[in-house]
Amino acid sequence: MNRQPVLEGERLLLRPLRPDDWAALYGVASDSLIWALHPAHDRWREPVFRAFFDDALAHGGALAAIDKASGALIGSSRFQNHDCAGGGSVEIGWTFLARSHWGGAWNRAMKRLMIGHALGAVAQVRFVVGADNLRSRRAMEKIGGHLTGVRETRMMAGMPVEHVHYAITRASFAAGPLA
Repeated sequence: MNRQPVLEGERLLLRPLRPDDWAALYGVASDSLIWALHPAHDRWREPVFRAFFDDALAHGGALAAIDKASGALIGSSRFQNHDCAGGGSVEIGWTFLARSHWGGAWNRAMKRLMIGHALGAVAQVRFVVGADNLRSRRAMEKIGGHLTGVRETRMMAGMPVEHVHYAITRASFAAGPLA
């Protein structure tokens, strides 16, 4: 699966994240309100976001989200943890958007592009969401994510945080709200 595609929709362009995106992306991420409900609630701090950004570049799969109307970088997301077993799966996550682009349409557009691309190569996409992150959990349900029953603990902001798993398969994507 190509984890560094260029994907384009009506309002959004997704392209591989580049080192020179640092200033613009940190300009978005430095808004502490973006992270208020997120398990990594300190990601707005420059050293924390620098580690996040460097990790995204090091692992590949990170995409910059560009508002086509303005040309502004408005957030990012990632393809990560590609697994070839059983028809294949990939995790989509690490997504954030500028608050000016909250409200569903932009997240749906981003996820539609990413899920459609991924499901051309794998049988399922997975999402791992902080169990208490109600904003992200509602967003997952709005785009057709189904709780799988899988739970795990990940370290976030120096503390263990319980996460739940959602999945979207080719069949559920074709029949779901993003189709």
